[in-house]
Amino acid sequence: MSNLNRFMGGSPGSVLVKLLFLSLLVGAFMAYLDLTPFALFEGLFNWLRSILDISFESVRDVLRWILYGAVVVVPLWLLSRLFGRR
Repeated sequence: MSNLNRFMGGSPGSVLVKLLFLSLLVGAFMAYLDLTPFALFEGLFNWLRSILDISFESVRDVLRWILYGAVVVVPLWLLSRLFGRR
């Protein structure tokens, strides 16, 4: 078996026929669902953007909680260090 056949998973002709047939099936299914490749990529990018927005919102919320807690905790810690017995 040549390197090209091994790489492609069979003879180039048979692989081409299989790819054409699968492309026809997938294309027909996408046409039936009224999907376009552009719509698929746009949906993927919108999904990724929403995931990142959620992630950044979560990070922002956590940082805000840390700041709120630090406003209370740090002065109490400082007072306990200044007036604490050793």
